[in-house]
Amino acid sequence: MKKMIITTALLLAASTTAFAQSTAEKTGANSLVGRAPSTEDFVMQVSASDMFEIESSKLAVQKGDEPTKAFARQMITDHEKTSAELKALLAGSKVKGIPVTTLTKDHKEEVDGLAKLSGAEFKEEYFDDQVDAHEDAVDLFKRYAEGGENADLKAWAAKTLPALEHHYKMAQDLEK
Repeated sequence: MKKMIITTALLLAASTTAFAQSTAEKTGANSLVGRAPSTEDFVMQVSASDMFEIESSKLAVQKGDEPTKAFARQMITDHEKTSAELKALLAGSKVKGIPVTTLTKDHKEEVDGLAKLSGAEFKEEYFDDQVDAHEDAVDLFKRYAEGGENADLKAWAAKTLPALEHHYKMAQDLEK
């Protein structure tokens, strides 16, 4: 009986709506075993990540040195583009999942923390965040491109992956 209750609770947690990730994705279990996220999780995570990239990079355009500003402007341009592409894909298909339109609680806390920093502290934290965010994005897109449920999103993930890998490398280089 106890096992059935736990299983039911996990199934309910996994079937929540757009703002909640499945348990396997939220805990990182999917990533650890290399399993693709569900389409709903992929849509939610991509849109949330794009929002974070855009908002944190807007701060970097205001607060950063020239190399940081140049990187931030590219992040804003590229992530606005991927957000628009994702919305277009969703509008033209029967894909389940609703893009996140506001920062998640964790992302808002990170952006608020960045807003309080300046100078070298800002730059260090911004690039730490960028490295982490792009490492996660590369993993997410790679897993979905290899095993995602929706053919259109799967192709888009594969097409977008090289740009994210480039962002990741750039962030690592600028973090040094």
